[in-house]
Amino acid sequence: MPPGPAYNFLCVLSSFADILTHAARIRAAQTTVSVPTIVSAKRKRRKIDSHDVDPIINSSETSEAQINAPYEAFPSELPTISEKDTTSSIPLTSSTTIRNLQSSKVPSSRIGRLFHYGGLAASLGYGAASEVLRRSTSSSEQGKQSSSPMMTEANLKRLVSKLSQMRGAALKLGQFMSIQDTHLLPPEVDKIFRRVQDSAHYMPDWQLEQVLTSSFGPTYSTHFTSFDRIPFAAASIGQVHHAVLSASSSPTGIDEAVAVKIQFPNIINSIESDLGYVKMLLTAGRLLPKGLFLDRTIQVMKGELADECDYTREASYITKFGSPSFLGNDSRFKVPWVWEGSTETVLVMEHVDGVSVGETAVGALSQTDRNDIAARIIELCLKELFEFRVMQTDPNWTNFLWNPKTRQIELVDFGATREYSKEFMDNWLRLLQAGAAGNRDACAEWSIKLGYLTGKENETMLNAHITSMILLAAPFKASTPQPVAFGPGTALAETTAEIRGLIPVMLKHRLTPPPKETYSLNRKLSGAFLLASRLAAKVDTKIIWDRVVENYQFGT
Repeated sequence: MPPGPAYNFLCVLSSFADILTHAARIRAAQTTVSVPTIVSAKRKRRKIDSHDVDPIINSSETSEAQINAPYEAFPSELPTISEKDTTSSIPLTSSTTIRNLQSSKVPSSRIGRLFHYGGLAASLGYGAASEVLRRSTSSSEQGKQSSSPMMTEANLKRLVSKLSQMRGAALKLGQFMSIQDTHLLPPEVDKIFRRVQDSAHYMPDWQLEQVLTSSFGPTYSTHFTSFDRIPFAAASIGQVHHAVLSASSSPTGIDEAVAVKIQFPNIINSIESDLGYVKMLLTAGRLLPKGLFLDRTIQVMKGELADECDYTREASYITKFGSPSFLGNDSRFKVPWVWEGSTETVLVMEHVDGVSVGETAVGALSQTDRNDIAARIIELCLKELFEFRVMQTDPNWTNFLWNPKTRQIELVDFGATREYSKEFMDNWLRLLQAGAAGNRDACAEWSIKLGYLTGKENETMLNAHITSMILLAAPFKASTPQPVAFGPGTALAETTAEIRGLIPVMLKHRLTPPPKETYSLNRKLSGAFLLASRLAAKVDTKIIWDRVVENYQFGT
């Protein structure tokens, strides 16, 4: 039976107690200001999978110098994998240089992941205790003690490194928070999340082989004429490889270049425990504002992550978005086909040739192209909400590829697709329309119906919320000059700054968390506007709004 919550919590507490006791002894001695070397006592532990134990925890002696070694995120070039390194008969192909990726085993058992998090908690506790000691004995630090001793640069490096290695829910939470331009997180926490956004490790070859074999059987290599063993992308729950689907398996009857998305082993079973560990670590420093409602955020993420771990679900949404009733007849977009042999943990889809719109140098695109890309993505967001009521809610820029040859935006990730009820969308559109019209009474009414407000808020909170909704709808107002210019120094940037200025007020006085549907919805919309700002685009948002919304039918 896996360890229960009480056991997990006691392990973390024990680690903290050991470290803090050691730090207290040092403080009492007061013999030196420098940080001492830490030597962990040898302990007898019941045997577990050695691959699941962090090397720092598994070693009998670990120095503070090792823990605090300069954090070199990832090598610019990866070691070549030779034929003898793989157990597969699939021909190896040369891999494109991979940025910010390195190989490490994914801890797959619950107890293995527990030891990783326990070790992280211990090292963070020691780092914090060392910082308290340093501050107490350094006169130069007087008057500079406002920052949390938990959030030192060394501890930030520990967190980023461990989240990148663990993958799963922990990394997903970091990626989720890092793409929010809300400026409501403390700078120390925001720094962690932004560092981990593009930092996932990938599986070693032997573990990759296990996943492929369990999904397709030992003869899976017959489906492919080539398979690149090193992925070109790795994220929170899986990694993506280049491959060529054989003519005998391909839906077109010829060899086809494909992207193979492979899920990390046992990730779905680690979601709840991972989020619990990360919540404990995030709240240890008491840095998160109460108004963030972290419990609700984690609850929503738990459901979203469970959905994203089902690749058959994602495949069905790729097919739906590629159908004529969605985007199949819209030549501005390209949705890849999905191989019918895909499974719940391995998704094989058509390879597309575009480049991420977020990675494309702005100077490499004409102003016309930048305007066009931004306009299409904003329009797609509105169509997903008010026509399809189905939205791909992950705004990561790597999910939107620009193909300059076909002049299409290629859509490649549908794992975070969500559906919305007609009742919710009716009310949400009413709220946006009230904001665009500047009708404060209607904003309050629809906000209560949606669950943004309880109706018992004080006047400060009520005014801040309503004002923020009116500012949010600014691009769609009839009085807003068109096209709207995105980017620094624009009127929209000033509007965004006004909204940010209201966030602390709302965090302080908010009585209820936002409706659960709005977590993913706002994430995608904010991501679309951030992308438009990155591209310094100019978009007639009012025309797009009218085109999508004018024929909306309420209550049917």
